[in-house]
Amino acid sequence: MLSSSIYSTLVALLMGPAVLLAQRVAAPLPIEVPRATVVRTAAPPNLDGVLDEPFWERSEPATGFWDNFPGDSTLSAYQTEIRFASDEANLYVAATCYSPGRDYVITSLKRDYRAGGNDNITFVFDPFGTGRNAIVFGMNPLGVAREALISNGGADPGDFQEAWDNKWRGESQIYDDRWTAEVAIPLRSLRYPADSTRWGFNAYRFDTQSNSRSTWNRIPRNQMIMSLAFMGQLDWEQAPAKAGGAVTLIPYVSGSASRDFEAASPSTGSGPAAKTVYGSGIGGDAKIAVSSGLNLDLTVNPDFSQVEVDQQVINLTRFEVRFPERRQFFLENADLFGSFGFDRINPFFSRRIGITSDTATGEAISNPIFYGARLSGQLNDRWRVGLLNMQADDNRDNGLPSYNYTVAALQRQIGTRSSLGFIGVNKQNFTGFSDSSRTNLDFNRVVGVDFNLATPNNLWTGKTFVHASLNPAIDEDGLLAEAPNPAAGGTDLHVTHGLAITYQKRNFDISYDHSFIPDNYRAEVGFVPRTDLFTFSPEVNYRFFPQRGPVVTHGPTAEARFFFNAAASNYTDQRSGIGYRVSFQNTSQVTADLRYTFIELTGDFDPTRSDATPLPSGSSYRYYNARLSYRSDRRLPFSYSTNFTGGQFFNGNRYSIEGRASYRFQPFGSVSLRTNYSYIDLPAPYASTGIFLIGPRLDLTFTKSLFLTTVLQYNDQLDNLNLNVRFQWRYAPVSDLFIVYTDNYDTFNTTTRNRALVAKLTYWLNL
Repeated sequence: MLSSSIYSTLVALLMGPAVLLAQRVAAPLPIEVPRATVVRTAAPPNLDGVLDEPFWERSEPATGFWDNFPGDSTLSAYQTEIRFASDEANLYVAATCYSPGRDYVITSLKRDYRAGGNDNITFVFDPFGTGRNAIVFGMNPLGVAREALISNGGADPGDFQEAWDNKWRGESQIYDDRWTAEVAIPLRSLRYPADSTRWGFNAYRFDTQSNSRSTWNRIPRNQMIMSLAFMGQLDWEQAPAKAGGAVTLIPYVSGSASRDFEAASPSTGSGPAAKTVYGSGIGGDAKIAVSSGLNLDLTVNPDFSQVEVDQQVINLTRFEVRFPERRQFFLENADLFGSFGFDRINPFFSRRIGITSDTATGEAISNPIFYGARLSGQLNDRWRVGLLNMQADDNRDNGLPSYNYTVAALQRQIGTRSSLGFIGVNKQNFTGFSDSSRTNLDFNRVVGVDFNLATPNNLWTGKTFVHASLNPAIDEDGLLAEAPNPAAGGTDLHVTHGLAITYQKRNFDISYDHSFIPDNYRAEVGFVPRTDLFTFSPEVNYRFFPQRGPVVTHGPTAEARFFFNAAASNYTDQRSGIGYRVSFQNTSQVTADLRYTFIELTGDFDPTRSDATPLPSGSSYRYYNARLSYRSDRRLPFSYSTNFTGGQFFNGNRYSIEGRASYRFQPFGSVSLRTNYSYIDLPAPYASTGIFLIGPRLDLTFTKSLFLTTVLQYNDQLDNLNLNVRFQWRYAPVSDLFIVYTDNYDTFNTTTRNRALVAKLTYWLNL
């Protein structure tokens, strides 16, 4: 076993040269903000991808693209030219993308593809010029579209929300030396300031034949290619028409047949004989443009049956895993509600809405939502506002009250890109009866304030926050206290706070964060998997940029995180690691890490989650392990990624291999396989076992409007085999027929758990 002194010496040897070199790094070259114009046209273009309308020539184009990969110091060898026009109803965009030939990579015909490993052009609009939020539209050489939202300045991959949908049109054409795209974006699809003639704009392009990525406004390689800190300027010849009063209706009808084989049948009392339950639903959403920047979203009897299934994971930690929000209603301006605090101290997580706890099993149960209303957007170029209210059904058979969820958020921009935000979250029992098991509280409230820091060019970024939770008094077991707490007037008030700061130069970045969470702090509509905690973490990354050779960037990393019990201030955990990352010109990447872990268990814990003898509360462990990761060239028809982990684990050893392999038969789809195998070897009487997860997936795109996705997931840790088949026919713009089949099997007992077939028809109607 490596001693702590040896480990510290390795950190010093690896990071010492990087720190010394960082002191001599020159400031980045100044970047001149490019400009383009939007000309006025009386006649709309014929959206065929052929740019032969005369008004396109009147536009001052966005051109002079800079390479972002493999280098970032020269103009792109294969240029891109983007022109703009508008009328009363639409913004028109025309792009010409020059390339070495016609051998493009098109992974599929399905909408909302990811940019990496594909040929495509992406347009990024920041109408309010805040540098924090933007709307994305993109197209590939076959005219396949995508749209998304960028939040929080685009500094992290999680800031890109591709599940967002909107109604717009476009087409493309392929030539010997270029491809072109021509699109029409309805102004009603955008949020923009009234009477403004200047928007923030940037564009980025992936060209697989020249193996390059380029951007209109120059973005350094140490930044995300979608970063909103480096926007160009889009000048309108005539301000776009004021929006307001536009209404979009999205009704749906659905039908379903389901059978729960684990529930007792009303007639027989036995699970296997449970009857098939038939259901139907009708409801819908509405979008009302209150003003150019403010939108009102309404939903009645929402149905989320068509949402893509979550990817299952093997969880070897003591805490809950967070899955992303995919439901359309919650996505627009989602950052205004959901980006408060840190990822693991989050006061509002929309996936909590309609979810309560089964008082018999402690497992989460989904309650139907009756209605929802959300007002969100920009009041002006400095203020954003968000108000949300949703009402969920009760479940009296399980003692689950009907809850009302209310969220209010207000954000004020400070300086160029920083902001000050306020949030209030209220979860209230509206049923009239309380949970006799004391599991579900009658109310839970959280209020807080956040300051988000983002300087020009992202030299300094970070945030600090203070939040407080208020709810009925809770006892030491986390249940509703049987008698009111006289000192608190029958309620508990607890305050959490945190700070994170990053200093980022071209060749290195240094970051620090800390947070404090008291034991009884509760954000029941948020995501806080661990309480009674004070933690802090420093991190350093250094990057070298070779001028020649197959490697485009490489460098060391070092990080450490220390955990303390918030109440007693005793040291409970530590995770630290050193590593090295290498990126190659062919887009492949390799990473090697050495990690040290110290854990003092605050409760009994079985890492396998297999009901084996748990490691006892109060025991402590120190161990080391190593990890090696590789990702291949995604431009090739066959691509893969692997991750090997091996070494000590608590009082034993662990060896894991996980990966993903994909083969595409462009442009009609792909077949992929995701695997994860962990072998845990602990001394008796603790568990020694292998845990296995496998997830084959088939994506077929018959046309640009007809898709079939089949996902099979076997999770040995959950003894569950899940099949999800999702058919989608986009018969009109943003209007779909979904047919979804799901099946769950208990692999331990080789029995069926539940099965369902759902059909849902939606239609997007602009009034």
